[in-house]
Amino acid sequence: MTRVTGRTVLIVGASSGIGAEVARQLARSGNQLVITARRAPELASVAQEIRAAGSACLDIAADALDPGAASAVVAACVAEYGSVDIALLNAGQGPDMSMDQVTVADIARITALNYDVVVHYLVPLIAQMKTQRNGGLIAHTNSLAGLMGIPRQGPYSAAKAAARTLIDTARVELAPRGIRFTSIHPGFVATDRVGTDGLPKPFQISQNRAARHVVRALEREPAQAYFPWTTTTLVRTLRTLPTPLSALILRKLASLQ
Repeated sequence: MTRVTGRTVLIVGASSGIGAEVARQLARSGNQLVITARRAPELASVAQEIRAAGSACLDIAADALDPGAASAVVAACVAEYGSVDIALLNAGQGPDMSMDQVTVADIARITALNYDVVVHYLVPLIAQMKTQRNGGLIAHTNSLAGLMGIPRQGPYSAAKAAARTLIDTARVELAPRGIRFTSIHPGFVATDRVGTDGLPKPFQISQNRAARHVVRALEREPAQAYFPWTTTTLVRTLRTLPTPLSALILRKLASLQ
């Protein structure tokens, strides 16, 4: 394990939630942080905290749904600090969404928010890290929901599963280039965005605790990181059970019967 210190770290989705908290924690270790999100005022506030903690920070308001904007953020990071040592792709959203009410447009939107945004940053980051002597680390905040179809989160689960598969492929292909990939799979995290969505949240943890897990994953660079252990154990158990039994348990957990 190598402590993340003195490195250039790009965090996508850093205006609030896990991304903002990871930025705050890394700011204590003398890093150069580039933080980006759509909401400029909130982003600027996080940047002030980072600088006050003693780390350099470049904050860039940009929409991850725009591939041109994502590419420009990577370029700005390199122009300011010379490289991208670590990138945390933390953008995404998973609202309550029942399959008997969902529309095609709803699914397309969730796919864009959880898969397209990864692609928009993944491609320019790979292009940049290929030129760097020591490659770099690309980490993605996925979800335990990406390991199986979770009731009322079907489109979200599907998009996260697709992102995981893409990154798994990139890990194999780009290992000779020194580019490493970590997929981070949280359970339910108590962020402001999901606080009132109506979904049951067994074994929910705070965003501060989630951020500590993420920082640890950035230090250890496992291929896959899962937390908390309670929700991870539940999901792994459900995946081993016969489908009728796991479906029954999932319906009960989701309050569908």
